[in-house]
Amino acid sequence: MTNQYDILFKLEQVDAWILAFSPNSQDLVTGTHVESGKKAYSLDARGKFILSITCSGEGKYPASGAIDGIINIFDTATGKLLHMLEAHAIPILSLTFSPDSQLLVAASDDGYIKICDVQHAKLARTLSGHASWVLSVAFCPDDTHLISHLSDKSVKVWDVGTRTCVHIFFDNQD
Repeated sequence: MTNQYDILFKLEQVDAWILAFSPNSQDLVTGTHVESGKKAYSLDARGKFILSITCSGEGKYPASGAIDGIINIFDTATGKLLHMLEAHAIPILSLTFSPDSQLLVAASDDGYIKICDVQHAKLARTLSGHASWVLSVAFCPDDTHLISHLSDKSVKVWDVGTRTCVHIFFDNQD
C-alpha cells in the first residue's frame, strides 16, 4: 500500500537524524532538512546538530533540542524562532509538550528533566533523582503524569502536580 509519505521519501532525499509528524499528520518535521522544492520553510537551529524534535498539540510550535543543550521553539505561521531556552549544558535527547502545550519537557545525558514554561519562555522546574542518562520523556494524555526512560533500562513515573516520582519500573521486572 502506497501512501503520501512513501511517495515523499521516494521522490525526495531526506537527510534527517530525527523525525516527527505534526499533530494533524499533514506535515513532516525533520531534525535537519529535506532536499527539494517541497520544503515549506527551514527553521534555523543556529547550525547546531538536532537530536530531538516535537510539535505542540495544535501543531503551531515545533521545538528542537540541540547537541549544545539549547531548545528552540518556532512559530509555524511565520517560520521564525519564537523562543530559545537554555535547558541543559549537554545534548537534549528527548522533548515533549504537555497535552495542553503549556509546558515543554527536555531530557538529557545529565540525568535531569527540565520543564519549561512555553508562554513565558523560562525554566519552570527541574526533576532530579535519575542515576543515569534520561533517554526519553512522555506526558500522560490527561496531563497528570510524566514518564522518563533511563539508560539503566528503568522507567520513572512522575506526578506533574507534586513533581515527585511515584513509581519506578525496573528492566521489565514490573
